[in-house]
Amino acid sequence: MLKSLKPQKNRGVGGRFAIVASLYNSRYVDEMLRAAKTELKRAGAEIQVIRVPGAYEIPVVVTRLARTQKPALSAIICLGVILRGQTSHADHIGRAVSQALMEIQLAHEVPVIHEVLLLENEEQARVRCLDEKFNRGTEAAQTALAMSKVMAQNGLSIS
Repeated sequence: MLKSLKPQKNRGVGGRFAIVASLYNSRYVDEMLRAAKTELKRAGAEIQVIRVPGAYEIPVVVTRLARTQKPALSAIICLGVILRGQTSHADHIGRAVSQALMEIQLAHEVPVIHEVLLLENEEQARVRCLDEKFNRGTEAAQTALAMSKVMAQNGLSIS
């Protein structure tokens, strides 16, 4: 069941965040990106946005960001939309991206927020990306801010 988003009290949290967003299916990704940026700006965060051609290209940029950013980023948000078609191609892309993002966050100890959505159809994309009550970009930013707090409060942040 899809839950509607609850407002978060993140004003003044700050931090440095990167968002890596796919250009493919831009109608949906652009709205997730807009929502994520709005939520991060509300928290006083510094934001770097990098656009890549498609979901499959997200992990290589995330790896470079996780490895080279000094001081380390508070979190990296990944945004993309993969729509299933008549072949299994979308499943292969979704699985590869998910596995890569998990490995990157473990290897580099930087929270990687995975909102590369593998969806059945455009209706699911409209609800999750265009509807303010369910926008996964807002949710991704809220998760990034929460993970930034967890890391800092427990002495887990790396500089």
